[in-house]
Amino acid sequence: MILEIASLHVKPGQAPAFETAFREAQAIIASMPGYLGHELQRCLEHEDHYMLLVRWESVEAHEEGFRRSPQYQDWRRLLHHFYDPFPTVLHYEAVAGTGG
Repeated sequence: MILEIASLHVKPGQAPAFETAFREAQAIIASMPGYLGHELQRCLEHEDHYMLLVRWESVEAHEEGFRRSPQYQDWRRLLHHFYDPFPTVLHYEAVAGTGG
C-alpha cells in the first residue's frame, strides 16, 4: 500500500464551496481500481489549508489508473479551480518496524 498526500491550499473564502464539491468528487476517486480509502483533513491554524490522504494499492493505480481515466476530468472540473497554488502531491510507503 502507498499513501498519496496532497497539500491543498484553497483560495481564501472558498472553503465551504470546496468542501461541498469534494463531497461529490470523492465518489469518483472511490470508484477507481486500486483505491483503498481516503481522508480529507482541514488545518486548524490555516482555515483554507487541507491535506488529502489517499491510500492506493500502488503508485501506478493513482498516476496511471486514476489520472489517465476519463473520470479524472470530472474530478478536475469539480476541484481544480479552488487551488492556489496547485497542490503538491507526493507518494509515501511505510517504513518497516516503525509502528502500526
